Amino acid sequence: MRRLPPRNLVALATAGLLALAGCGTETGGPSGPSAAGDTVRTIRAQKVMQLTRTHEETGMTLLEGPAFHPDGDLFLVDVTAPEGRPKVMRVDVRRKTARSVHTDGRGAYTSAQFSPYDGRLYLTDYAHGEIVSLAPEGGDPRTFFSGEVDGARMNPDDIAFDKAGHLYVSDSRGLSEGTEHGRAVRIDRDGGKATVLADGLAATNGISFDEAYRGLWISELTQNRISYLRLGAGGDTAPHLGANGDTASRHTAIRVDGGVAQTDSIAVDADGNLYQGLHGRPALLVYDRYGERLATVEVPARAEGLDSATNVAITPGGTKAYMTVSGPAGGYLYTFDALGKGTWQSNGG
Repeated sequence: MRRLPPRNLVALATAGLLALAGCGTETGGPSGPSAAGDTVRTIRAQKVMQLTRTHEETGMTLLEGPAFHPDGDLFLVDVTAPEGRPKVMRVDVRRKTARSVHTDGRGAYTSAQFSPYDGRLYLTDYAHGEIVSLAPEGGDPRTFFSGEVDGARMNPDDIAFDKAGHLYVSDSRGLSEGTEHGRAVRIDRDGGKATVLADGLAATNGISFDEAYRGLWISELTQNRISYLRLGAGGDTAPHLGANGDTASRHTAIRVDGGVAQTDSIAVDADGNLYQGLHGRPALLVYDRYGERLATVEVPARAEGLDSATNVAITPGGTKAYMTVSGPAGGYLYTFDALGKGTWQSNGG
């Protein structure tokens, strides 16, 4: 998620405002095939519903973190919601209804994920460098992790869980300074140990396991690139990590030609396809595991006042996908048919 500098977020939060100022149809592109190749398709997403309007207190609304609950409802966050407005929402996508499940006067939540270990909803509080958890209905808030990791406080953005319930967090340190101090951090499921898996990243944003849980896809917002972090072989309690929590390798996997848009969150389907969200354009870019561009998912041209499609969740076992789209016109949920089926982890952070 593209965000304001942390110092501005904290100032707003302290002031009691906030810490952060049908199916798709496939068509040809509006001016012929994309420059990425003749195989690239344009998928037109369809509006499901409007969820928010621009908040007077913060001057914007920004939906993020869509994640499916086992009962089929979709949970998501509004990063810029002020105190008293829904910061976490639960959406019945079939009935097109939504209700608030959590608000507070402090957090600026940039993502949401359900843990396979304890079933709770985990949220990243970017402004305060914390990860908190809630009961599925929104009660029982707990601080899961706070403090420094290797001498520096995190700016946690997105979360991916491994099968055992350990957290993998994109730490977007360095964004406000324009420095490449971002990190990928692993936190044990009990919150007792945090390990830096990679550093020197450019405003780490999206993070998601590949379809086989052998590595992590990580988007770097200020360089418009996606890196692949291959993980070592591990035991039952730490799948695909080495005995010392090590990683095997890291390389730049995809360079995103975003123009004015920047790479945001990432989701991965059962076939290993990547769905890369964009800040600065209401669209998603779809790549296969080898970096070939497969499709662009766009909202209809008539949808004005929208400037980001930050995130997406794909229905587990199905291909119905839901993306969070925001801008001056408000915060919306759009749907399209994904290229592959969703899995338990096919939520974009």
